[in-house]
Amino acid sequence: DLSTGIIYRRRIATCQNVIPEILRKKCFYPQNSYFQSCNSSTCQVSVLKVSDIYLEEESWLNMRKRKMSMKTHCLTWTQYASLSEESVFRESSENPNWTDFTQKGRISVTGAGLLNCVLEAFARSFLKQGVKK
Repeated sequence: DLSTGIIYRRRIATCQNVIPEILRKKCFYPQNSYFQSCNSSTCQVSVLKVSDIYLEEESWLNMRKRKMSMKTHCLTWTQYASLSEESVFRESSENPNWTDFTQKGRISVTGAGLLNCVLEAFARSFLKQGVKK
């Protein structure tokens, strides 16, 4: 937008699934809220058995304030998990050649019983990989 000096972008990103293969071989039964081996003929939905995870990313680049804000949330497994991240890049008050970076993230997994914590740990490692880049 020329009047505000803010450039807005929205995109869908594809990321590799970081959940170990052993956990992807489990199937989820929403009505019972537990995981069970896929050997059964009654296996209904394999929610973890995907190679890619889709994320929606929105960004606002304010050229006048020299600040970029980003919001990302997961589009995969929305009925079982919530993963969101907010990042802000701005000119440092100490040195205009430096960049201050702040990041917040939220992870929540429901309906997986005892595996909730395990799946949240892998989601946390996924967010941390983005910080390292």
